Amino acid sequence: MEYNNTQLLLNKRPKGMPEDDCWKLNNEAITSLEDNEILIEVKYLSIDPYMRGRMNDGSSYAEPAKIGEPMTGETVGVVVETNSNLYAIGDKVCAHKGWQTYIKAKDTDPALFKVPESNIPLSTYLGTVGMPGRTAYFGLNRVGKPQPGETLVVSAASGAVGTVVGQLAKSYGCHVVGIAGGPEKCSYVKDILKFDECVDYKAGNLEEDLKNACEKGIDIYFENVGGAVTRAVAPLLNEGARVPICGFISQYNAEDMSKMETPFHVLGALDPKPEHRFFVVTEWMGEWGKATNEISKLISEEKLFYKETITKGFENAPQALRDVLTGKNFGKQLIEI
Repeated sequence: MEYNNTQLLLNKRPKGMPEDDCWKLNNEAITSLEDNEILIEVKYLSIDPYMRGRMNDGSSYAEPAKIGEPMTGETVGVVVETNSNLYAIGDKVCAHKGWQTYIKAKDTDPALFKVPESNIPLSTYLGTVGMPGRTAYFGLNRVGKPQPGETLVVSAASGAVGTVVGQLAKSYGCHVVGIAGGPEKCSYVKDILKFDECVDYKAGNLEEDLKNACEKGIDIYFENVGGAVTRAVAPLLNEGARVPICGFISQYNAEDMSKMETPFHVLGALDPKPEHRFFVVTEWMGEWGKATNEISKLISEEKLFYKETITKGFENAPQALRDVLTGKNFGKQLIEI
């Protein structure tokens, strides 16, 4: 049987915000499978801030996306054909194989992750119980090392990573303060996710509001945005504070990142310096199952909540990425194919 795979290939490297001409639509026919290969029909594509960095050609913690190849990204879908003893038709699979609607892959490819049977919606395996959820789990536990009674601040608190960081920290007994943009996101973080406080960075009194929300200072700052938020957090950090650096989305569209003030400049200038480091979720790849199980359990017990923005139509992926980079999305951004 022939399948028509639609791909969005990286066409050129962006300067600033990536426009539509940075990608090129491509169609290819997939006709046959080799031994030990499977074919996945993609149902959802994940849209994440890190993708903007992969579009640049430069040294980073991961290889840049290559011109003429599918844009970097993770998808989840269903096996529709199999030439493998490891996968049956109907199995659900996450694949880190880029922006495309069908994926042909070797059954032992490390970029595949079989989705366990559960009542959790398939889309959630790209968000709260997927890579963003695992990022929150390991960044918080292995770099943040939370203790009951400590104050934790997380930026981008209503996003895919921030929501999980804050709710996990609450379950560990921390005083949790979120930072988000706008009253709608802040009330969600406080009323639905049950953070102790949420500071609206768009309200114009970031330093003052943050100080009032963190009367005992800050023991852990989970960094997602950089810029003005990091500068507001820095003077409130207690001695012995830890700062897991997940990313700094406010600077991802800079034309020359080397000229930007990053969280490393701000934190490195403090005396004493807080313990801070950039981390990548793949450092704990061998324990991903453990994180997925813990988060899944919390969701099924209704102790952990999340929000998704689902946009229909594969061709809308470029606009969805721009939405994520400007904070227009609410919660985890996905494309439904």
